[in-house]
Amino acid sequence: MLLRVIISERDIKKITLDTVPDTVHDLKEVLRSKLQLRDSFDLQYEDNDFHDFCNLTSVTDLPKDKATLKILFSPSDTFSDSSLDIAVLPVSHSPSTSTQISSCVSEIKLSRSHPWPAAFSIPTFSYDVELRLKHGNEAYSTDGTLLTMSRDMQTEILDKLAEAVFAYKAYPDKEEIKSVAIALVEKHPCLKERGSAAGWYGWKLSLTWKMGNYRSKLRDAGCKELKVNTAKRGIEGLQGQRNKVKKPKRSETNFLPDHPSGKDQKTLEHERELMCQEMKKRSPDMSFVNAAMSSTYSLRRQEIVENEPPVSEMKKRWPAIFCERQISAEFNRLMSLDLSKSFYEGLDRHLPKLLCLYRSKRCAEIAEMRTIMDSLDKNASNQRKRVAVLQGLPWFLRENPSQFIKICEHTDSEEEMIRGMTLGIITVVEDVTDPIPCGG
Repeated sequence: MLLRVIISERDIKKITLDTVPDTVHDLKEVLRSKLQLRDSFDLQYEDNDFHDFCNLTSVTDLPKDKATLKILFSPSDTFSDSSLDIAVLPVSHSPSTSTQISSCVSEIKLSRSHPWPAAFSIPTFSYDVELRLKHGNEAYSTDGTLLTMSRDMQTEILDKLAEAVFAYKAYPDKEEIKSVAIALVEKHPCLKERGSAAGWYGWKLSLTWKMGNYRSKLRDAGCKELKVNTAKRGIEGLQGQRNKVKKPKRSETNFLPDHPSGKDQKTLEHERELMCQEMKKRSPDMSFVNAAMSSTYSLRRQEIVENEPPVSEMKKRWPAIFCERQISAEFNRLMSLDLSKSFYEGLDRHLPKLLCLYRSKRCAEIAEMRTIMDSLDKNASNQRKRVAVLQGLPWFLRENPSQFIKICEHTDSEEEMIRGMTLGIITVVEDVTDPIPCGG
């Protein structure tokens, strides 16, 4: 099948598939691999009846020989405790800790809510710059004439690009700067460099310098994410100290945000104390805890980045962060990614190859692996495939998981199951005789 895939307005590619995948999920995985897409996306196809795009729910909807697909990147799913600008929790009259706060704990929307995009979107410039670019692009398409820019025009373009880049990252790497430069000349080909084969290398260098200057301005303005590195230059009374540069690693989006508007160190510390008191209860108010953890995120990141406390101190000051829900929520605040969704998408992407390895002659010699695969043949749902892959991984690596993975029923004694286990996974199921237990 021949596919015309629309990734963005200026990124349209042609792909040939030898065989058509059976499901939409498999088709998305094929496109993800061929187009090297990282973010989650949905698919639409051009319907022959309406001559417009419709959501693709089944591969049978596609024409037989060739089709046009449009990729719609999905925004990162966010938890309820970080998706609201200000969601004030009302103060009730019950004598609980969560009602002893004088000013309501509010959920704060973080400044960065999305990771670095697969296709960078060039921002809209001022009207006069956009008008010049429009005429320049028309001239370029007619006879290949490149636009001669004034210094003011180039400065505005770089300023706008720096703001757009900073909305995702304060310290973009070389490849990310390169992707912005390429996106710029693809959207506005009249901005290509004269005498350059690629046409974007000069923009990459200029944007690199502009990002450095932009960070300096924000550092002087008091941006905490950047001000934390002033000690590296030995200023502000810290002469002689040569600290390492503290900046985000890889996909971290909200590395060191400023405190929420209207709140200071003292206010956030008070909210933290109330949250700790709430966590000491047998049945804490998790709605209050979620809002408090979201509101105090900037204070928590300040402690982690600047003081680098040990885990024992973090557990004492922030007990809620070690709860299952808060682990996922904190990951979402820091990375702007749904931890569970990201894990299962990665697992599903590798399911076919792992299951193929598990059926190899090398693994057929392992009795436990044969039992798992025989049980999977009886019911090969996607959920059971996931469990089978995870359960078979230790055996594939020639390790015995019986000491750290245990399966039990809800009637079994908890003390008996955890006896002798320092660290492990306990799965509660209805039928312990099933080699592939899908527990709750």
